[in-house]
Amino acid sequence: MPTGVSRGLYWMPRILSILFIAFLVLMSLDVFGSGLDFWQTIMALFIHNLPALILLAILIVSWKYEIVGGIVFILAGLLYIALLLRNPFQWYYLAWAAQISGAAFVIGILFFINWFKK
Repeated sequence: MPTGVSRGLYWMPRILSILFIAFLVLMSLDVFGSGLDFWQTIMALFIHNLPALILLAILIVSWKYEIVGGIVFILAGLLYIALLLRNPFQWYYLAWAAQISGAAFVIGILFFINWFKK
């Protein structure tokens, strides 16, 4: 663990990232109820899990280089908001944005704080 960084601050963004990625994977399991055949289900599951796989790769890199995690998680939150704004506005989009983008913003900020303290 780098000097100048408390144990809790070091582990918090990493643990939250793992939980956030697990949440995204859990939300992708809705493809099993859509009535697709086997290969369509496999392809839909892969497409739904692509953001989680990308974030997992970013987490592996940001485990050592916190600045990467800070930048990418905040950009991921902004990208999600931008994708939500492409659709006509619905009030429940605010809850989606708070859950997905809010968690990504918090993780990114924690990575930035960790990088700054190091």
